[in-house]
Amino acid sequence: MKKKLLGITLTILICIMSFSCSGSDSPSGSKSGSDKNPGSKLTIAARSGSHADIINAVKANFESSNKCEITVIALEGSQLHDSILHEAESENGSYDIIMIDDPLMPEYIEKDVLCNLTKLGYMDDEDFVEKSRLLGKDPYPLGATYSLPFSGNVQLIFYNSALTGENPDLTNWQSILQLCQSVNTTGKKGYAVRGQTGNPIVSDFLPILWAFGGDIFDEYNHVILDSHESRDALSFYCELYKTGDNYEKNDLIDAITNGDAAIALGWPSWFISGTGSQAEIAQIPGKKDSTASALSTGEIGNWLLGVTSNSSNKELALECIKYLTSADVQKKALEYGGIPTRKSIFRNKDILASYPFFEAIYSGTNNSRVRPRTTKWSRIEDVFGAELVKCINGEQSIDETIIKSQAAIENLAIE
Repeated sequence: MKKKLLGITLTILICIMSFSCSGSDSPSGSKSGSDKNPGSKLTIAARSGSHADIINAVKANFESSNKCEITVIALEGSQLHDSILHEAESENGSYDIIMIDDPLMPEYIEKDVLCNLTKLGYMDDEDFVEKSRLLGKDPYPLGATYSLPFSGNVQLIFYNSALTGENPDLTNWQSILQLCQSVNTTGKKGYAVRGQTGNPIVSDFLPILWAFGGDIFDEYNHVILDSHESRDALSFYCELYKTGDNYEKNDLIDAITNGDAAIALGWPSWFISGTGSQAEIAQIPGKKDSTASALSTGEIGNWLLGVTSNSSNKELALECIKYLTSADVQKKALEYGGIPTRKSIFRNKDILASYPFFEAIYSGTNNSRVRPRTTKWSRIEDVFGAELVKCINGEQSIDETIIKSQAAIENLAIE
């Protein structure tokens, strides 16, 4: 019933968007796609918010040059994931191009959602930042190309200097905890946790787990969460939480930018607009304390664009994603809060003068860490996230949380 309702809802939404779709969204004022050859149409399933807004803002030139019409269906994260899988079951799906949260790549490959771009004749573009470019490969990181990097998100620390001071010590997690405890004594919140079940809390906790030397899988894909490193990391996370509060994404952004909370982990696309960053930026520390060895902790989270296997217009769709990820379009996208994925943009002195925080994003991307490449990742986030939420809510102990999480992830891994 849920799948049937989803299909009906998507069909209605696509019909409505098709009637309203035009190139007038573009600042260039180009003519609507409805004034051109109506025989060529592309439908893009995109993450709602700035990502969909950027595509709507820049699509007119491609529509004009290729005499086609582009419809953008903007959906929230989980709805986007579910609708993509639903449409993939049809012989002729509604989507030609889909936007992909990079850890979902293995699942989409396994379920034959994506077209092999290498077989379509695509040649790798070395101007893409390597860590971003490799996310679109299967097998990761040296296989064929299935998607191109559209938005260069990498998790960073965002902080309000009015609460932390101008040069806070963010080089290790122990220093961050002490800073948040100090802020908390002034009546403000220290650390803003994004503690909703599933992707939010797992993404929030992973960099700390990694900094403490823990992990979910080893190199042989054995589940290794049940360890003293994981227990130490979760205990520390709970101590951080005591200095702050649990926020939904938009509330977390507001808390940092308005000075209600001092520090949070976040993604550049949340805090950065065409006018600049709404908060100070720092790299996520790879050290649990000042004496520890530094580990890789910056979680990469690019949004990618791929062509669907059941698209009836694969060649045009490939040209479209090449256009949407091109250097010229990425420059234009900066006006709308776009985060580049190309080295030429990050290294452009004029662009850096206007967007100095890009240096932190570029450095963070080059030193980033990929989330586990598994077809079960979305389900792992669900079960692990559910246990983490119980822990920070005081419903179960740290030990119980780790043991239950280990068992739940092992059960998924052997299915």
